[in-house]
Amino acid sequence: MAYKRVLVKFSGEALAGEAGHGIDTKILKYISNEIKSLVDNGIEVGIVIGGGNIIRGVTAAADGIIKRTSGDYMGMLATVINGVAMQEACEHVGLQVRMQTAIKMEQIAEPYINRKAIRHLQKGRVVIFAAGTGNPFFTTDTAATLRAVEIDAEVIIKATKVDGVYDKDPKKFPDAKKLDVLTYDQALNDHIKVMDDTSIALAKDNSLPIIVCDMFKEGNLLDIIKNDNRENCSIVQ
Repeated sequence: MAYKRVLVKFSGEALAGEAGHGIDTKILKYISNEIKSLVDNGIEVGIVIGGGNIIRGVTAAADGIIKRTSGDYMGMLATVINGVAMQEACEHVGLQVRMQTAIKMEQIAEPYINRKAIRHLQKGRVVIFAAGTGNPFFTTDTAATLRAVEIDAEVIIKATKVDGVYDKDPKKFPDAKKLDVLTYDQALNDHIKVMDDTSIALAKDNSLPIIVCDMFKEGNLLDIIKNDNRENCSIVQ
């Protein structure tokens, strides 16, 4: 089936490019063009971006100087920085974009309001959901699943650097086997890190499929969403 409304989850690290930190504007330009191809084909798009290219809450709190709660709030602010960058890049290629944050910061973005987000999507605007869930101890994976459920997205696209889910790390093990289709229980019980367990459980409770694909294969997102091409991805359902 072709999907009409999707939520795309990007990692913060993806924005860093080869530098491994910060924001690579070439990557931003590439992603924004991929998103534009979806919108141009009538697909409504929500986006969640991680903040790992700037700071991770768990890492910030690792030695106990910074509390985990504060570290996580720092991570949420990192997702806002990435969201602003993504908004600018998408507008640069001609898209209409709105960013909504789970923590109020009116000078930068709208607060998250579910009905408003859905109305933006219906009008063909891309909506970027930043600042996670607004709560510490929850990842941006969980935020992506939560927002996807709230906006009635038909699928979550986990855009990564690999073409799907493997039984082990394909970069380390040449005999790694690609898993084209998994159940939610497989992903949870076998600890296959498609997304974190909380987000997978939430997706399961709401029968929301998760597609994992390679974001750096040009045209891949559109091919999967519009043409239902399953060759270059894995699906959890």
